[in-house]
Amino acid sequence: MNVEHFSSFDFAASGLDPGLFFDTAASRLAAGGRALAYFALPEDGAHRLVLAAGFDRSGRVEVYSTLVGGPFRSLTSSFPQLHLFEREIFETAGLKPEGHPWLKPVRFNTPGAVPGAAAHFTVHGSQVHEVAVGPVHAGVIEPGHFRFQCHGEKVFHLEMMLGYQHRGAEKRFIGGPDARSIHYAETLAGDTTIGHAWAYCGAVEALGGVNVPKRAQTLRGIMLELERLANHTGDLGALSGDAAYLPAASFCGRLRGDFLNMTALVCGSRFGRNMLKPGGVNFDLDAALAGDLKRLLGAAYRDVENAVALLFGTSSVRDRFEGTGLLSKEAAEGLGIVGPAARASGVGIDTRRNYPYGPYENFTLGVSGSGDVYSRAYVRWLEIQKSAELISGWLDSLPPGPVEADCGPLKPSGAAVSLIEGWRGQICHFALTGPDGKLRACKVVDPSFHNWQALAMALRGGAVSDFPLCNKSFNLSYCGHDL
Repeated sequence: MNVEHFSSFDFAASGLDPGLFFDTAASRLAAGGRALAYFALPEDGAHRLVLAAGFDRSGRVEVYSTLVGGPFRSLTSSFPQLHLFEREIFETAGLKPEGHPWLKPVRFNTPGAVPGAAAHFTVHGSQVHEVAVGPVHAGVIEPGHFRFQCHGEKVFHLEMMLGYQHRGAEKRFIGGPDARSIHYAETLAGDTTIGHAWAYCGAVEALGGVNVPKRAQTLRGIMLELERLANHTGDLGALSGDAAYLPAASFCGRLRGDFLNMTALVCGSRFGRNMLKPGGVNFDLDAALAGDLKRLLGAAYRDVENAVALLFGTSSVRDRFEGTGLLSKEAAEGLGIVGPAARASGVGIDTRRNYPYGPYENFTLGVSGSGDVYSRAYVRWLEIQKSAELISGWLDSLPPGPVEADCGPLKPSGAAVSLIEGWRGQICHFALTGPDGKLRACKVVDPSFHNWQALAMALRGGAVSDFPLCNKSFNLSYCGHDL
């Protein structure tokens, strides 16, 4: 069925015949569809497979479902973007996708499963060796295991073992919404507090039939773009550090803190906690605070501009970035990756443009790059410029009116697909209610879920010493993937 983004719809209990479901899914994905979410729901002693596909050029979302009681037809060989979704279905529901090339665990969330205890892909041959990194890393970083199959410095294959951060977060939403639900959303991936909170609120608001006031939508936009500014600036600094260029690393590290402090000025939390709620926001801006924010934004942006000029104006940095970690447009599209990494490979997807929401009217943003580290860094600079422009304009023309609306009972036996462009890329929250109007399921897809395999592809044929730089150019979330 066709559904409207941020609109609720009836979730038909019957769905499609299994054969028709898989034929339809294959034909629609071949026609340009991209998997937003694909998961299994327990139902009447069996499981319902649910697929949401997005058509980026037209901004349309289609949802299909079917009831299955056992093994089902894998589509991964034809559509690699589904490989992780099908592995997840096998792990969580016990339904085997027949024909899937390799059903390695995703999060180790079956009874008795031990994180990391799984077979690894290996390359055999004279002088081929393995390099293992993690799961425990130096510094403050979440756990993840990386295993390189190498010949000398050349990487044949990088295998990633994640799942160490699995918390069962999606199950926490079942039976809600309640007072804790928004806080679960805010902590799905801590550096994406506003992005996930907005995606959750969007789904609940659609099911509750709420029209969020324009002022609240604009305030959400300001906070989301501040979150984007902080993270992109911090990542440019981290990339500088990995290239051993300390001036830009130091400047950007400080400036990330400036943007976080602007967020704290609005709501008291540097990460934006407790800013959003279903129906609107908890904090407003008066004229004085809006003026202070614009002044601070202008000063921080000028400093970022100077730091970026140093970064991209340094020949040794450009030499380290250019041609490193190449990810082709074909590979990016085949894997269904999203966000700045996709745009850096020439894939024109941005939820703010393809699926407009809130204050993002007539949004435009250029797609630039050849898919290397330099491109992924430069796209972040393009986004920093755009975010500063958006925030400045919104602060000058905040719509009048209230900042919240009542959010009543949710639609029984309904569903809603909510899409938000977080700083890493597209966030999807697919919420379903039962006959009592309570949440029956909330499927969350963080952009990192789409993008981790892209990092492995970017390392193929490169040097193992390029891994820190390539890894930071994607800067994916462990907990956002593990949930």
